[in-house]
Amino acid sequence: MIERQPVLFLSHGAPPLADDATWTGQLHAWSDRLEKPTSILMVSAHWENQPVTVSSTRPGTPLVYDFWGFPQKYYDVTYDAPVAPELAQRVAGLVDGPVYQDQARGLDHGAYVPLVELFPEADVPVVQMSLPTLDPKGLYELGRRLAPLRDEGTLVVGSGFTTHNLRWFNPAGGADVAAPTASAEFDHWAADALARRDIDAILDFESQAPAAHEAHPRTEHWAPLYVALGAAEASGHENEVAVDGFWYGLSKRSWQFA
Repeated sequence: MIERQPVLFLSHGAPPLADDATWTGQLHAWSDRLEKPTSILMVSAHWENQPVTVSSTRPGTPLVYDFWGFPQKYYDVTYDAPVAPELAQRVAGLVDGPVYQDQARGLDHGAYVPLVELFPEADVPVVQMSLPTLDPKGLYELGRRLAPLRDEGTLVVGSGFTTHNLRWFNPAGGADVAAPTASAEFDHWAADALARRDIDAILDFESQAPAAHEAHPRTEHWAPLYVALGAAEASGHENEVAVDGFWYGLSKRSWQFA
């Protein structure tokens, strides 16, 4: 009998995540606590497309190396997970409105970078789904419609970043550099709001969170959380912090929802 899968929101990191022993260790420890799902639905901050679009279900579709200026080794990373045509069809059946499929699009770095650490065997079928909007309530409703997938063995993963202001990103300072005040304040607020399960506050974060516009000059890296919250509504948004801390000043806080 298939048990209900949790829902994840994770801060996914840039390609050099693989070089950070602290962060990869946190993801490996998280992976050890997860039951192996039958499939994974990834919602990454790096794919916005309307209407809802799902990624390729053709074997061998290459990854999307949606970054530049990095050493060649980051472009040599592969993640040849099995395709998931049945999951793509289920998404189309659950979503209200048309669902397109882009058979030329593979997984982007918001999807494969964390999956390499969480499921390194690449033996779980994966489909990525686009963000059709950045509207919090619209994404929350989309997550609600996807919730039945959890009882079918699908792990729904929102992949973004708890704070994401690249003006703070300074590799010269080292990964353990002290977080800017705005990043720390937003991180503390987000942790408290989700501990209290104050979903209304999270949905209205731009007016309620301290330093909201500094932590997220654009909201695409926070938006996958709304999909995760919608998918977790039936379990009352019960959650635990799976990863915390900062990386080059950015909050890598991540949650698991029961």
